[in-house]
Amino acid sequence: MPMESSIESLLREDLADLKPYQSARRIGGKGKVFINANESPFTNVDLGDMNFETINRYPEQQPERLIEAYASYAGVNLENVVCTRGADEAIELLIRTFCNVGKDSISYFAPSYGMYQISATTCGISSIQVPFNDDYTLPSDWSNTEKSKLTFICNPNNPTGTIITPVDIKAVLNRTPFGLVVVDEAYIDFSIENTVTDLIKEFPNLVVLRTLSKAFALAGLRCGFLIASPQVTQQVLKVLAPYPVSVPVEQIATQALSSEGIALMQQQRQLIAQNKQRLLDALKGIATKVLPSASNFVYAEFDDADAIWRELVNQEIIARRYVVEKLKNGIRFTIGSTTENCTLINLFNNMKQLKDEQ
Repeated sequence: MPMESSIESLLREDLADLKPYQSARRIGGKGKVFINANESPFTNVDLGDMNFETINRYPEQQPERLIEAYASYAGVNLENVVCTRGADEAIELLIRTFCNVGKDSISYFAPSYGMYQISATTCGISSIQVPFNDDYTLPSDWSNTEKSKLTFICNPNNPTGTIITPVDIKAVLNRTPFGLVVVDEAYIDFSIENTVTDLIKEFPNLVVLRTLSKAFALAGLRCGFLIASPQVTQQVLKVLAPYPVSVPVEQIATQALSSEGIALMQQQRQLIAQNKQRLLDALKGIATKVLPSASNFVYAEFDDADAIWRELVNQEIIARRYVVEKLKNGIRFTIGSTTENCTLINLFNNMKQLKDEQ
């Protein structure tokens, strides 16, 4: 019997109106310069001494060498680290581990990363959105979230690139004695002085999420880390899939976390910072607002963002446009390669020249 017409009737009722996360790859678009996904512009293709002789065997659930390497890099103990398939899996693992379906909620400060809400919804958990202040600092009153099992803070925040100071995060921890505070540090390698991993010993309800997708230029590898007290990590490991880290992922990620790999990341991070400053300078006089960025992207607002966007598309430059109310005048630009960055800067300089001549 034909099933197509009846498939929708099988869907969970609470997912009927769910809109999937609009990732850069899902949105797509034709272009020559892709600066819409906050990826690193570098391709570190030297795989060194990869050894796949054991690829016929299942891998360790938590590869010892990789856990040791990341614990050393993050300055934490081995029992504080869980390796996941990107930080996205860690978000869902926390919700599945600690939230009761139909009873508990998560909260998150917004506008921010859309997967907090989507992961909660797909797990049957409600979510509470708490608006940032106009300057993207934390609001003073968010009492409606006090009963949330998980409170997410993206830091540096995506898509604004702004920072919540460790002092302010500590204040959130002091106000949240019963739930977990999850600090998503996907971009912290660009602002490492603002990490809160050192607070884990003091606050057993603190969870930090990390990834190799950004500064380490391994977005396609899908390797992330959950850092927390052993009380948290031991519970998450109950829910984790049997073999989440493949042999190639383990070996490439471990190499990236070697002293040579970290030195390369730091060198590339410096070049990204230099290119970011050039872009910030170019945006002066054309953008109405440019937020301070502690990440590998810049968020800017314009009097006529639609016109800017159309010109970007005409030049086959694919950036990230937003439609939510608070971001409706904004465009986010990933810091691409030096060549890509120059293409964008030249476009803005030409726009400024035309504006000055009018």
